[in-house]
Amino acid sequence: MRSQRQAIVSVINDLVTDQRVNRTCLTLTEAGYDVLLVGRQMRKSLPLPQRPYRTKRMRLLFETGVPFYVEFHFRLFLVLLFTKADLLFANDLDTLMPNYIASKLKGAELIYDSHEYFTGVPELQNHPNKQRTWKWVEKRFIPRLKHMLTVNESIAGLYHQEFGIDVKVVRNLPMRRDMPTTLSRKALNLPEDKSILLLQGAGINIERGSEEAIQGMQFIDNALLLIIGGGDAIDSLKQLATELNLNDKVRFIPKLPFEQLMQYTVLADIGLTLDKDTNINYRYSLPNKLFDYIHAGLPVLASPLIEVKKIIDQYQVGECIDSHDPREIALKTQTMLADKAKLAQYKANALKASAELCWENEKEVLTEVLKSL
Repeated sequence: MRSQRQAIVSVINDLVTDQRVNRTCLTLTEAGYDVLLVGRQMRKSLPLPQRPYRTKRMRLLFETGVPFYVEFHFRLFLVLLFTKADLLFANDLDTLMPNYIASKLKGAELIYDSHEYFTGVPELQNHPNKQRTWKWVEKRFIPRLKHMLTVNESIAGLYHQEFGIDVKVVRNLPMRRDMPTTLSRKALNLPEDKSILLLQGAGINIERGSEEAIQGMQFIDNALLLIIGGGDAIDSLKQLATELNLNDKVRFIPKLPFEQLMQYTVLADIGLTLDKDTNINYRYSLPNKLFDYIHAGLPVLASPLIEVKKIIDQYQVGECIDSHDPREIALKTQTMLADKAKLAQYKANALKASAELCWENEKEVLTEVLKSL
């Protein structure tokens, strides 16, 4: 009798809030794989929720810079090389090289999942040497891949145009589930007499419109901007709110496990996703939070990025801003809040759309790839 197939899924984060990777692991488990998810343990990492698959978080000496990447790649390569596996599943470019080399040495299948157009992020565009390094990794390994996934059609088109390979699309859709209703605003220390604008995400970084959202609160009364999550821009955002004397209008909550996060999401009035079209990665992005808002029945105010606007227009779940001018954002927000009937329709449309925009439908693409191995 053949033993159960083994799969190692690797990612560079600490495993806690990455819902896409969790859903991937669950799908692999359903397909009959014994799954080991490998990531890292950071000093500020939250406890890891119990999962129906094995996990391993590596403690590294370094957390940033070149020493971190060298240590991470070496440690990950050793885990991949000396752990039994029939399938290696690499998430994002910063795990691809050790996975590719290990797959060749072990004779294992390899699937690469790119969660974004990696080399187009502003953090790399502003550092040409770093960008050239990651471009080299792409050119060295992506053309040799048999199985590659990404998050939307636009990014799949970019990779196909650049490397001539077939890239399958698996969007970042949440699983169909009942939204939590057990906690009230009062229980979560949220105002019951104000509208709540929500901006959530694990990557609240530069050029994502969060600065303008805060600045816009100068022109909005009787509302609270709730920012939940982590990212490179959080400290500067807190400083901005203080400088503008908006600490009574803007509240920050650190990143939360998904189930706790959604307790807040379902209680908001409008969900914000305001990424700017300042780089190729954001231009073609399709943020997780957009679908989290939809599943929570939350009307959306979004920047008109190509993939985001497709969803907004097709399902009529919200509106798009005309510009990132803080006054324009404030005016659009107030207009949406004032039209209760339209807001209710957006909410109803979102709940209806959630039945279609769910992982149970989307995972079929991944399931077909697994069957082809």
